[in-house]
Amino acid sequence: MPRARRHFLPGYAWHITHRCHKKEFLLRFARDRRLWVSWLFEAGKRYGLSVLNYTVTSNHIHLLVLDRGREAISKSMQLVSGRTAQAYNLRKKRKGAFWEDRYHATAVETDRHLISCATYIDLNMVRAGVVAHPSEWEFGGYAEMMAEQPRHSMIDYGALMELLRIDSIKTLQEIRREWVEEALAHDDLVRENKWTESVAVGSKGFVDTVKAKLGLRAKGRRVFGVADDWTLREQQEFFGGVDA
Repeated sequence: MPRARRHFLPGYAWHITHRCHKKEFLLRFARDRRLWVSWLFEAGKRYGLSVLNYTVTSNHIHLLVLDRGREAISKSMQLVSGRTAQAYNLRKKRKGAFWEDRYHATAVETDRHLISCATYIDLNMVRAGVVAHPSEWEFGGYAEMMAEQPRHSMIDYGALMELLRIDSIKTLQEIRREWVEEALAHDDLVRENKWTESVAVGSKGFVDTVKAKLGLRAKGRRVFGVADDWTLREQQEFFGGVDA
């Protein structure tokens, strides 16, 4: 299978997905999911990683971040993925790959598409049938944001409020809750490949801009869509999908 591709452009929001080797449930233990989250927090301190949302499942992760440059995303992914794998393999006396190839990144336009992507991440474990509501899943951004007094702030609330033009955390909490409740009310739990297999998701103008900025690297990629919902994709899907 071809290697998953990732491209970063400063100032853009990116949805990152990374799954365990051969879809194995290597993150099935809470201690390993908790470790992944703790290293994500450390990445924020070390490299200034701007986290907008995240969730850790039993066999893959979702991460929504803002690229502020300085290679913060690549350095952070190397740290978080590497330390999580190292700790698990050492504890289990295991050898071999922990993660499936490289992680995949999708540029997300910071309008309603960012809202849709954040909600899609929130509902991951609901789609998987593990919980009935994202607030029940400890290892995700929704539970953190809805906590009255979170011990550690993983989410970059300032960046998220600026992108969504929201002036307070309370308003952000209310709106975030509304997004999730609306999706649950409409039973909007279908897995959408565009969030895990595209190079970019957004309006036609946004997707065309991303393709142009990638230059020669965009050769062989095609733009698909209707109305105001477009994606930039490979001619042949390369990632093989990420469950839920």
